[in-house]
Amino acid sequence: MLTAIIVEDMPDALQLLQRDIQANHQDIEITGTAQSVVEAAKLLRKNQPDILFLDIMLGDGTGFDILEIVPDLKSKIIFVTASDEFAIRAFKFAAIDYVLKPYSHEDLALAINRAKEQLRPDRERLDILKDTLAAPERKPDKISLHTLDKIIIVNLDAIVRCESDSNNTIFHLKDKRRIFVTKTLKYFSDMLKGYEFLRIHQSHLVNLQYISEYIKTDGGYLMLKNGENVPVSVRKKAEIIEILDRMHR
Repeated sequence: MLTAIIVEDMPDALQLLQRDIQANHQDIEITGTAQSVVEAAKLLRKNQPDILFLDIMLGDGTGFDILEIVPDLKSKIIFVTASDEFAIRAFKFAAIDYVLKPYSHEDLALAINRAKEQLRPDRERLDILKDTLAAPERKPDKISLHTLDKIIIVNLDAIVRCESDSNNTIFHLKDKRRIFVTKTLKYFSDMLKGYEFLRIHQSHLVNLQYISEYIKTDGGYLMLKNGENVPVSVRKKAEIIEILDRMHR
């Protein structure tokens, strides 16, 4: 039997989540609920559950405030957040699981199963999440990459390019490292849109700051500052030329 605590400041949402867990997840016992940072901190100091359902925005602060007050928390965390494109992007950058409100029974079940299998997010990943949520318009400094056996945190500026490998992505870094991630190139293309990364080909996403020049011969390709060549698709040629002209003005 697993134990759980729910932290949610909206009474209706708290009751709904509590009912869903009790009805569909009989292996989880809810040992407490809280509707504020203060109430949650008091509860968690007395009783650390196996799983903590944690709303991001609370009336007297945020879920991160609770984690600061109870730094030795060992619980697996399932963040609960409203459906917001910036929030979703922040969770993806930090490689931290979440469940969106309003959620389906399937969404909740997936989040619970993932929480059972994983460790509590470390401080650095929580900081990435917190910083990206706090300033969604600013380019994040770091990104967390899920490999088959671990999570690697890299500086965004250290990524030279990303290359599609079937339904996976290979990250090529400035220091020559290659990181194999089990998510599609489209996943990262959508996440990095607006942060100086451009999908120049079905199989290639490039960091604009590493472009050296565009070569028009041989079908058109980019020369990168590390000496690599990357092909450019026909429909992306005009956009590449426009971006390079703008960069060199």
